[in-house]
Parts: sequence; C-alpha cells; structure tokens
Amino acid sequence: MSEAPFLTATRESYDNTVLEYVDMFGDHLAGSPLDRALLAVFAERVRADAPDRPVVDIGCGPGRITTVLHRLGLDAFGVDLSPGMVGYARRTYPELRFEVGSMLGLDLPDDSLGGLLAYYSIIHVPWERRPEVFAEFHRVLAPGGQLMLAFQIGDDVMHRDEAFGKPINCDWYRQQPDDICRLLREAGFEPWSTATREPEGEEKTAQGYVLARKLPG
Repeated sequence: MSEAPFLTATRESYDNTVLEYVDMFGDHLAGSPLDRALLAVFAERVRADAPDRPVVDIGCGPGRITTVLHRLGLDAFGVDLSPGMVGYARRTYPELRFEVGSMLGLDLPDDSLGGLLAYYSIIHVPWERRPEVFAEFHRVLAPGGQLMLAFQIGDDVMHRDEAFGKPINCDWYRQQPDDICRLLREAGFEPWSTATREPEGEEKTAQGYVLARKLPG
C-alpha cells in the first residue's frame, strides 16, 4: 500500500530542517512551566498505574521531550516519522532508544505501553484521520495506560512551503479540546484532565492539553 501523501510531505519537511528546528525549539521547556508541570503529572500517573511498562514519545523529533520523560523516572523511548530527527536524537541522547515510525501504524505489540505522549505531533494529521490515530494509540496502550496530547487550539489549517529559509510542504491542523475529548471517548479512552494556555511570545494561538487513560476491558 502506498504511503499517504501527507506523511511523505511531513517527513521530507522535517528532514530538511533538523538543525534549524533544534536551534529554535531546543530550550522550549525552559520557558514553559505549565508544560513541565503537566509532563510531571503524566509521569506520576504512569508510575502509579503502570510502573513496569515503557512509555513512547510519538513524534519525538530531536528527542528533547523523551529525555525529560526519562529524567522523570519513565522507561521512555521515542518514535518519529523523520529519519533525520531520529538520527539527531540518537546522536544527542545515545542512552535512549529512538525509532523511525508512523503513528498510523506503530511497530509495537498490543497492550504493551504504560504511557503514550504525543506532544505537538497530531497537529500534522488531517482531521478526518484522527480516529485512526487514536485507535492505534488505544491498541498499543495497556488497560489503564496514560495518554497525553498537546496541540495548538483553533479551527483552521495552516500550510507552509518555507521554513528557516528552506523549502517545505507541511500542514498544521489546529484542534479543539472538546473535539479531541469526544474522539478519545469514542476510541475507548477516558479523558480526565484538560488545560489551556494563552499565547506567549511569538505564539499565534492558545495551546491545549488533554490527559486521558485507556479504559479497562
């Protein structure tokens, strides 16, 4: 089966801008206390509910969040669509595991994970394909496993064909927390917390966060 065009375009866009992306976003968490707090809450819930299971950072990019999860006491590894990003993460954090993969078809066993983080990675998935993504997240998480999503809030799609002075071909899909929660419930999750943050710095939209768990049975 041929790959969906949006996956190819997103992969090539990030492969073409690895170092520039790292330069711009490498210290993002230093100025984001809410993000740090929510990641700590996510990690605490995983340690309480599934302490012996690994956690995946889907769309891990250069690995900066994966290593945060590791420092929070989780057996964390990263998966990203971009081989360029994965290569950078492997060189920068050789003590951690990083693999190339797609959230539409993860090379992971059923019910194998204690947690799954998608930190600004579902934003490149067309809205109509979110049920497939959430079904795949549900498949790989163990019952009671924790899920955390972060995204920009809105109803629009942003397209860019240039970034950092380089050609790309990438779409950003804004999300509404209520829509995310509805889709997660339909996929078999129980959302237990949502948060929003107003734009800061150069951000153009509010930021959204949803935490949920996979229902037993």
